[in-house]
Amino acid sequence: MMGNVLSLLYLGAFLAAGAGLARRLVPHSDVQERLVFASAFATALLAGLPALAALVFGFTLPAALAALAVAAAVAGWGWLPAGGTAMGKGVEKGFWLCVLPAAALTGWLLFTHTLYLKDGAYWCGQSTYGDLPMHLALIQALAQQGDFPPGFSLLAGQTVAGYHYLGESVSAVFLLLGAGLKLACLLPEFAALPAVFGGAWLLAKRLLKSAGAASLAFWLFFMGSGFGFVYFLGGEKGNFTRIFTAFYETPTNYVEENIRWVNPIVDLLVPQRATLFGWALLFPALALLAAFALENRRRLWPAIALLAAPLPLTQTHAALALVLICGVLFFRQLLTDRSRAALFPWLALAAVCAAVWLPQMLGEILPGVQGGERFLRLSFNWANEGDNYFWFYIKNIGVVYLLLIPAFLAADKAPRWFYGGGLAILLLSEFVVFQPNDYDNNKLLFVWHLLGCILVAGLLCRLAKKLPKRAAGAALAGVLVFLATFGSVLTVGRELVSEYQQFSADAIAAGEWAKEETDPHALFLTGTQHINAVASLAGRTVLCGSPSYLYYHGLNYGEQQAAAKAMYETPSAALLEEWGVDYVVFSGFERSEFAADESWYQSNCTEVFRQGEYVIYQVG
Repeated sequence: MMGNVLSLLYLGAFLAAGAGLARRLVPHSDVQERLVFASAFATALLAGLPALAALVFGFTLPAALAALAVAAAVAGWGWLPAGGTAMGKGVEKGFWLCVLPAAALTGWLLFTHTLYLKDGAYWCGQSTYGDLPMHLALIQALAQQGDFPPGFSLLAGQTVAGYHYLGESVSAVFLLLGAGLKLACLLPEFAALPAVFGGAWLLAKRLLKSAGAASLAFWLFFMGSGFGFVYFLGGEKGNFTRIFTAFYETPTNYVEENIRWVNPIVDLLVPQRATLFGWALLFPALALLAAFALENRRRLWPAIALLAAPLPLTQTHAALALVLICGVLFFRQLLTDRSRAALFPWLALAAVCAAVWLPQMLGEILPGVQGGERFLRLSFNWANEGDNYFWFYIKNIGVVYLLLIPAFLAADKAPRWFYGGGLAILLLSEFVVFQPNDYDNNKLLFVWHLLGCILVAGLLCRLAKKLPKRAAGAALAGVLVFLATFGSVLTVGRELVSEYQQFSADAIAAGEWAKEETDPHALFLTGTQHINAVASLAGRTVLCGSPSYLYYHGLNYGEQQAAAKAMYETPSAALLEEWGVDYVVFSGFERSEFAADESWYQSNCTEVFRQGEYVIYQVG
């Protein structure tokens, strides 16, 4: 309980620092902007300060306290009396009508989909069933082992290999303070939600100059979808209802019919921590960039630089997206005004980002990319499997995609230039893959899509104003909004009712025992299932984790996987010693995956834990 209280106070200090920075770096902002930038700056500080301190102290409590001291100093400076920091007037109802419901929905899904305790077991939702155990393992290992930069605890002997681990460290710091694992996961996520949703709304408002159009763009992005719902209409009995019962057969994620354009809330923000924290930095940075580049508010460059600083190790795709958009807007600057006063802020922004990003890229990202498998390769048309190029995007994105060209032609010059950055993202994403899984290029493509939703919202609002009859405009708008969102409404409905047991009561007990009774650097031999109690709940390193995690991080796990099979099926003391295994786990997973010789372990090792189907043997 005390750890939870300390964690809330710790987060409060970072939020106060974020609010102080918003007051100083984005002066004359209104209440909506202050909320968004306070959330964004707090997220940047929470990602950056403990990591910097960990370079000196390791990822330990002294590092967390050093980061707290800096955050407190920043908060004190930010709230000192200063000229030009008065809050602007005005409350945008559209902002609150968008951000509050979206944040409430996402917050509820995060709460019910993350270690939801029911009947003594941990439950989750459809979207977190696959990804959450990996995130838990990395968060726990970082806090338990204290190594920084962290190792990759799901494969013995492996470093992080280019993984953007700041999305995990923002939660691991709360474990150091004594918070429970669920609270540690949720606290920074809840704190970042205003930056994600508010940042997207502010960007749309900045480009469209209309709160109504910004609100439409907001919902087209976060609740937009294509025509995938058609595949569930008619046909055999129960075809429609299986949306709410089958595993990943929804109108936005139905691989059998080449539907791959997922809902960004339930399939990106909720399960993918890197996306949530990456967007919490990127979207507010883009809103600032619009004012900086298109309205000549040159004093905003330090604020953009601060949000950009931790991006490479928070979400590398977001960092690349920011670079591409900045590149297009800098080209616009060269065409319009090449004076020293105009170019200096751009060069200062580039210099600061280069100074901060280069150590991250050279020390962490690029070595992992070069050493991993199937990174950085040519591949055309993203994840399309068999459809015509345009038909694939028409049925996946729907109304927004169909209206992109007329929306671009009808838009003002400023949104067109910004969308030019989106086109650069699209072009690169359609020809180059940046990770082993082609599908993960959607982390770039959704930034392009956000800018497209903004253009289309502007077009629809223009058309609605020009229609002579208000009723006709309302009817047309209703039809288009229905077609553009119905698939996501069904997907969100499915996610709200989904529930799967992730860790049984016995698995929880095994994880707790391993956490309390073994050395944090002990090596465990387990099966290669993705639901791994000692990895996810105890933060212990396993010889070989799930191939579904390891393959898509470009890791070569064949040797460890073969060794794990041999140690279960034909065990020997020499083989265990060769790999340095300290503990061996038997549960239903291991007994079904291998033709395991458990009797050898009963005779040659010490049984140290037994509950239900779980048995753990100590080697030596």
